[in-house]
Amino acid sequence: MKKITLFVLLIALGMQGQNQRITKLINEVEPQVIEWRRDFHQYPELSNREFETSKKIATYLKSLGLEVQTGIAHTGVVGLLKGDKPGPVVALRADIDALPVTERTPVPFASKVMSEYNGVKTGVMHACGHDAHIAMLMGAAEVLSKMKKDLKGTVKFIFQPAEEGPPIGEEGGAKLMVEEGVLKNPDVDVIFGIHIWAKLSVGHINYKPEGIMAEAQRFVIKVKGKQVHGSTPWNGVDPIVISSHIINGLQTIISRETELTKEAAVISVGMINGGLRYNIIPEEVKMIGTIRTLDEGMKAKINELMIKRVTAIARAYGGEATIEFETTAPLTYNDVDLTSTALSTLQKVAGKENVHLVKAITGAEDFSYFQKEVPGLYFFVGGKPLDVKKEDAPSHHTPDFFIEESGFILGVKSFVNLTLDYMNQR
Repeated sequence: MKKITLFVLLIALGMQGQNQRITKLINEVEPQVIEWRRDFHQYPELSNREFETSKKIATYLKSLGLEVQTGIAHTGVVGLLKGDKPGPVVALRADIDALPVTERTPVPFASKVMSEYNGVKTGVMHACGHDAHIAMLMGAAEVLSKMKKDLKGTVKFIFQPAEEGPPIGEEGGAKLMVEEGVLKNPDVDVIFGIHIWAKLSVGHINYKPEGIMAEAQRFVIKVKGKQVHGSTPWNGVDPIVISSHIINGLQTIISRETELTKEAAVISVGMINGGLRYNIIPEEVKMIGTIRTLDEGMKAKINELMIKRVTAIARAYGGEATIEFETTAPLTYNDVDLTSTALSTLQKVAGKENVHLVKAITGAEDFSYFQKEVPGLYFFVGGKPLDVKKEDAPSHHTPDFFIEESGFILGVKSFVNLTLDYMNQR
């Protein structure tokens, strides 16, 4: 009995020692994580154009002694860390692209970068936190590389370009990475992803098994009328007027014909292009937008209703219209068993009271392409300062988007501990 008690005590002391070492390594890397994030934030790059971002990532991973691949899905980077002990392959993913948003924050490292997007001159900003994701994953790589001799398996660090969507006419993002074999050689067993959230307080984690983020579809509507002088609209067919009725008609699909008590759904028109001169009614208007759904049956019904509504409204006003759909991101689906297993880790790193089961949101993530191939878990870590009310925190994808740097450490802790705990439980 004494021998058994002593053995258990030695195991407990060993685990305590390892946990102390992990904590020490993570705390040591925190200042560097913040410095990396500020650099990436100051010099953002758009989707499929993350050339300098990729170089910085690859250079650092190589300095850690990792096997590094570049040029995956154009500008993606993968680092491979092989532990000294056998075990599963765990993938950790961060997205690296910025947005065509002109920054308005007062931080000294604010982006001054200008570029062109869809033919329009624009500022470029990390307005969704991808700069923090890069830095947190680099921090995790730093910590785990120092634990190589104790690592029971292999870690794939996936730095993914074009999460916000590749430029028109190009391929990219997670879908292309998967097609190019990023989850192979060696074959990935599980994958973890993190999103920092501007309206979630620092130190907190939101998670959900099964669907956590919506499927996203891009739709393109082309409305054809008859061009005519603006002074005599009765001699033509006005596609701008038709388009306005179509937009209103689409919204009643959601408000009156969709069972929203089942799951949320959204139809939004984000772009309207038509006409070249103020006194000419154009021949054609093009509208582009997004559909967000969390249920396959609801998606099919909404698509069917949109086709009928768009074509019928156009005909009623003497015009013609077509609509096309494209899935840009499937449902972000968290594997139930993996989520259940990982929950104890999340509660360990954040505190049980700071880990919250939430409802799904209508945002979308192409991390879902990885989850279609292997079990995956995607969750949110807080980036909102504690002294800021949730309703006052600027939204993602806006010029005032802001995240608190003290929130990054929880992302590093999560990546590191999820990896080690999964390996140790195999």
